[in-house]
Amino acid sequence: MAFANEDFLRLQSGYLFPEVARRISAWQQKHRDENVMRLSIGNTTEALTPCITAAMYRKLEALSDRNTYTGYGDEQGDTPLREALRNHYQREYGVNLPLSAFFVSDGAKSDAANIQSIFSRSSIPAIQDPAYPVYVDSNVAGGHTGCWNAETEEYSGIVYMRSDAENGFIPLPPEEHADLVYLCFPNNPTGAVATREQLRAFVDYAHREKAIIIFDSAYSDYIETEGIPHSIYEIEGAEDCAIEIGSFSKNAGFTGVRLGWTIVPEALKAENAQEGTIHRLWNRRQCTFFNGASNIAQAGGIAALSPEGRKECMSLVGYYKENARIIREGITASGLECYGGIDSPYIWTACPGGLSSWDFFDLLLEKAHVAVTPGSGFGKAGEGFVRISSYGHRENIMRAVTAIRENI
Repeated sequence: MAFANEDFLRLQSGYLFPEVARRISAWQQKHRDENVMRLSIGNTTEALTPCITAAMYRKLEALSDRNTYTGYGDEQGDTPLREALRNHYQREYGVNLPLSAFFVSDGAKSDAANIQSIFSRSSIPAIQDPAYPVYVDSNVAGGHTGCWNAETEEYSGIVYMRSDAENGFIPLPPEEHADLVYLCFPNNPTGAVATREQLRAFVDYAHREKAIIIFDSAYSDYIETEGIPHSIYEIEGAEDCAIEIGSFSKNAGFTGVRLGWTIVPEALKAENAQEGTIHRLWNRRQCTFFNGASNIAQAGGIAALSPEGRKECMSLVGYYKENARIIREGITASGLECYGGIDSPYIWTACPGGLSSWDFFDLLLEKAHVAVTPGSGFGKAGEGFVRISSYGHRENIMRAVTAIRENI
């Protein structure tokens, strides 16, 4: 007899973003003549840039000729793309990493979920609260946690690192022991960024506890505040205690193209294994369960990291950052308290009048016809907030902000 995976059965309710989509769809069924302005899911909306599309067309042309056709690539990623990533870290962050540390993937979300599979089921995860749901859900499904506690609204076995207005949405390292520490900066959903000193505290914690940091830097190109690190490896000593996950989704517009990378240095250490073991296990995982990212997408990634491509990508980032400024200023002018939106595409907004996250979601949808993301979907500490996304066409962003100001 077949049995369902009991770890998956521990997952609570549905995944956040499909639930948001379901509620929007249900509202539209009742209001067929009304359009919903979506400032919810962080899905890019602007076209791929000329440099990137030209490179992908060239790759398609090569694939259309049997003399230049290529099939499977290296599971670690095409060497030219890995070299471009290594050079990117050297040139822009002053970080020198060996080529062997770079692994190309089909996106940061996949790697953030899959990375925990190379660690023992007994590993204790420490996760920011609120946090992007995949960190919690992948650890639950991977058997790293206990059951859901309805009273505390937490999973047993997870060390929750509270992020709130009092600490600027930057938690301190936990007082208790953890083995895997998940960090995301610029943060999704709060938009907060960590200083060098704050990241240093986590690196020191990892060394002290013999833990490994899993650092999601998917939004690093949105950082404009001087002195804020873009990579965990800008912190001395991080190479032997941190894994970094990056993405082309939010700077090059690859949300549908699908391309990212993960850095797993050979210097990483584990309690029960020699130096180099974690790197070897991730390599084995990729070779066994992954046939490499799309060669067309990788051609686009190489172009995105070229001097011309970087200019185009940063112009695209600038477009979304201007959207964020418009939202932040409009939300503030309407009397709502908000955070983020400076080094991040997300504006973390406090619900007015003691409303819950879902109640404010419903109010915005009903009164302003604007869809956002309820903060409670990112964790217990997200209750009382909503996340507003700057991903959208400028004209729609301006219409949505006007609707909020006039109706809320």
